[in-house]
Amino acid sequence: MPRYLALVLAYVCLALAFIGVALPGLPTVPFLLLAAWFSARGSKRLHAWLYGHPRFGKLLIDWETQRAVSRRSKLIAVSMLAVSAVVMYHRLDNPWLLAGIGLLFAGVAVFLLTRPEPR
Repeated sequence: MPRYLALVLAYVCLALAFIGVALPGLPTVPFLLLAAWFSARGSKRLHAWLYGHPRFGKLLIDWETQRAVSRRSKLIAVSMLAVSAVVMYHRLDNPWLLAGIGLLFAGVAVFLLTRPEPR
């Protein structure tokens, strides 16, 4: 992958992660992990900034070293998935789409809840 493409994708994923902090239904952690992965290939400076960030750095280090997610992060993520599911249930009329989203959300929740907590 060309360096400039990795850098652009890192910034796009980082922007989506920041938006996901405030917007229910848009996950933060997966986009943050992607931003870290792309930044490692596109910009050492951005990569170092992410790992040194007071909020996101610990999440990234815990994931990289232990494949672990904190209890607080799990609680917030699963709560936001539940809120998003309720909002979509009231807004969407297509039962197949609702079922698909429900399965996706359930899969994400199971994945998160089965990750160990950092030591």
